[in-house]
Amino acid sequence: MTTTAPGRPRPAGLSVVRFRGLSLLLHRRSAAVAAVLVLLLAGVMLLSACAGQSYVPPGEVWRVLRGHGGPYDLVVGELRVPRIVLGALVGAALGLSGALVQTVTRNPLASPDVIGVGHGAAAATVLALATGTVASPGALPAVAVTGGLVAAALVYVLAWRHGMRPSRFVLTGVGIGVALSAVVQLYLTESELAAAEQLTLWLTGSLNGRGWEQAEPLGWVLLLALPALVWANRAIRPLGLDADTAAALGVRVHRAQLGLTVLGVVLAATATGAAGPIGFVALTGPQLARRLTRTPQLPLIASALTGAVVVVAADLVARTLIPPLEIPVGALTSLVGGPYLLWLLGRSGRR
Repeated sequence: MTTTAPGRPRPAGLSVVRFRGLSLLLHRRSAAVAAVLVLLLAGVMLLSACAGQSYVPPGEVWRVLRGHGGPYDLVVGELRVPRIVLGALVGAALGLSGALVQTVTRNPLASPDVIGVGHGAAAATVLALATGTVASPGALPAVAVTGGLVAAALVYVLAWRHGMRPSRFVLTGVGIGVALSAVVQLYLTESELAAAEQLTLWLTGSLNGRGWEQAEPLGWVLLLALPALVWANRAIRPLGLDADTAAALGVRVHRAQLGLTVLGVVLAATATGAAGPIGFVALTGPQLARRLTRTPQLPLIASALTGAVVVVAADLVARTLIPPLEIPVGALTSLVGGPYLLWLLGRSGRR
């Protein structure tokens, strides 16, 4: 939404919303898409709470959510609902992060995974396990967040040459990611079986065994990031243009790029620390949202909702596809996201 001056012609597809003397422009299609995505997310979350090795009727799910207890209190209230909420928060954070990074790089093939956030989180976790600096598994999310932030900062410093060129930023991130992946693979081949299994499970990205302990910190990060996201929603509009045009409009391009990058990296690193690296959600979520809303810039709200729907739906399929075997949700999103990435590459090649 943006302010509009009186008397100016209104662009097609926009409506004026007035609130306490302020006039705001509302993109009608984006609002409609966001409303549909909210309903879709609610439906997928309810279906995920009902489905599993034991089916729970929707009425019983609602009964547990109201705090009335019952025979399904353990299954729904303590096992499924925390996991579903965490999946929605992780998806929203990854969707927002992908939209911010793709805006900075002006490249639909870019994502936090490309700039080394996931690889940095994995390498930090490896070093913590190898050196025995982690006293308990509960400290691993904080270690992963720190590793993701350090890796992204390293990419930014190495890519800076009197300014930030998107192509150099992405290529530097790819190089750092490859080097950190080699560190992880070296540890896996040399470590004991128990430690290797623990790390391999984390690297695939899984919501199994996770709940409120991981969801609460991520929820606070998203809540505290709301003011920054309001600023980002305004900053991405001129940055969607080329750098010279954005600078001519009075935008401090480098500062805006740095701010959007830091915000995106923090969101991606926190989501990775909560559930492990869940691939391709940050890549596909913003692009799907943009195609649904048909907006020139990547829509933040729709990107967050799309990411949440993708992760919750993927986790539902992962839990119920081959019972009683449970597929890690990161493996399922990568299985679907790989062909999508190839399609994007082919489409970019034709252009």
